[in-house]
Amino acid sequence: MKRILVVDDEEDILGLLSELLQRWGFEADTVTNGREALERFRGRDFDLVLTDLKMPDMDGLELLRRIREENPRVPVLMLTGFPTVDSAVQAIQEGAYDYLIKPINPEELRFRIQKALAQSEQMRSLGFLKGLNWALLISIPVWLLLGILLAKTLR
Repeated sequence: MKRILVVDDEEDILGLLSELLQRWGFEADTVTNGREALERFRGRDFDLVLTDLKMPDMDGLELLRRIREENPRVPVLMLTGFPTVDSAVQAIQEGAYDYLIKPINPEELRFRIQKALAQSEQMRSLGFLKGLNWALLISIPVWLLLGILLAKTLR
């Protein structure tokens, strides 16, 4: 089960998002501010972060920056009820996977979450395959040398 951290200072939105995510088969962990979100993020493994942009204390962009420092592989989806071109551009430049405008169409949200999780999984698989390729490339000369040494000793 994929674990999603949901951050929003509005309790009713947190409840709605949590209910939707659970209905879709995700584990939703909710917090009401950026500082608490960062603490929770550091304490557990999350597959995705869904955060509001405008929050008191620590806004969504600052939270995004801190999450990127902690683990750049976790996709972050930004939500906002106050969209501007500048905030959208800044969020994407800072590393947000996507930028969604409230009120959110549930099916659109589901699609974006699934897309972000699928891309994240592909990136993890790609990293594993790259490591496997390097291991194979390094092991070929070792086995070749062992074969030469064994052939010489058997003569």
